[in-house]
Amino acid sequence: MHFIYSIIVAIAGLLLQIVAVFVPKIKLFVSGREGVFPTLKAKIKTEDKTIWFHAASLGEYEQGLPVIEKIKEKYPTHKIIVSFFSPSGYEVRKNNTVADVTVYLPLDTINNAKKFIELVHPEMAFFIKYEFWPNYLSELKKRNIPTYLISGIFREKQAFFRWYGGFYRKALESFTHFFVQNESSLQLLQRLGIQNATISGDTRFDRVASIVEKNNSLDYIGRFKANKTTIVIGSSWPKDEELLLDYINSSTQDCKFIIAPHNIKPEQIQYFKSNCTKKTLLFSEKENKDMANYDVFIIDTIGILTKIYSYADIAYVGGGFGHPGVHNILEPATFGIPIVIGPNYSHFAEAIDLVRLGGCISIKNSEQLNAILNELIVDSESRKCKGSISTNFVQNNAGAVARIMKKI
Repeated sequence: MHFIYSIIVAIAGLLLQIVAVFVPKIKLFVSGREGVFPTLKAKIKTEDKTIWFHAASLGEYEQGLPVIEKIKEKYPTHKIIVSFFSPSGYEVRKNNTVADVTVYLPLDTINNAKKFIELVHPEMAFFIKYEFWPNYLSELKKRNIPTYLISGIFREKQAFFRWYGGFYRKALESFTHFFVQNESSLQLLQRLGIQNATISGDTRFDRVASIVEKNNSLDYIGRFKANKTTIVIGSSWPKDEELLLDYINSSTQDCKFIIAPHNIKPEQIQYFKSNCTKKTLLFSEKENKDMANYDVFIIDTIGILTKIYSYADIAYVGGGFGHPGVHNILEPATFGIPIVIGPNYSHFAEAIDLVRLGGCISIKNSEQLNAILNELIVDSESRKCKGSISTNFVQNNAGAVARIMKKI
């Protein structure tokens, strides 16, 4: 099975090179990997001490960031190596300041795994949440390199727990320890006879809990807000924007709207702006403008949404009308504000819990959206109560990093 798997990966690599000619994102995926080994050779010396972290994409990187920072603090003389599988993670965080070297992870062939680990020669390896690459894990085990899974999530439908999953179950034997998010993940591992696992919780709570201690000021957001009730719409998709555009156009409330789309496609942003009847300004057009005179501010850039949430009185987090569902609700929650989301959130434990507690409200249609936004705008006590639930939820679930560091 191992041989068949390696053949399939090699064939997939060849097919991706063909597809890359037609698909820009795949082109990044392929071309970005071409310089990995020369980069590692240039930036890592044989005598360097290193620690390797692997993240599938941006969300996993953000999830692992609190642990990366603590490891860097504990081992200041080691070089931190971060690898990404997806372009959406690498391209956004390739210039991060926490890692000494940031690269794509080459495809999981036997030769790539041997060469990568030989060049990186980590003293420890960390995989974040998931991404179980059998050849890399096998090579780590052969070299007796301590390997950890952090913020792990396991589900019944994964191959490990199916009758045909023996090959993938074998890969799990490479891990020194599993730090999982919840009891169900722990029980699934124990069902396989794996005992080297503990519940640490979700490191994302630690990351977002620390955000409020940082400088989140953006003077232009303050000028736009002008002390008015402000609704921040984060990571929105077209379906979210359709409902919200109707609300914004029909609203008689004295409030302001900031919208940060998930995809900053010019045509999508222009459509929203053209169809918005309120006075609207783009981030890219803000220079020399009296921002207090505008009602809607569209963020046609990336990387500042977290800070913008600090100015929100109410947050709408997008993605809840698509699959797998809603985007990150913890960032607005940490700032103590009520959150509104769409109906699809069943894949996200934090959303399920916060909806149950009342800090987050799920809506299914425009009528429900209009009703809850009007209520939250008018009723400051309701906003305050739901906001307190949100921030307490984050604070009460923090601590995963400390539990991981103690065990390591």
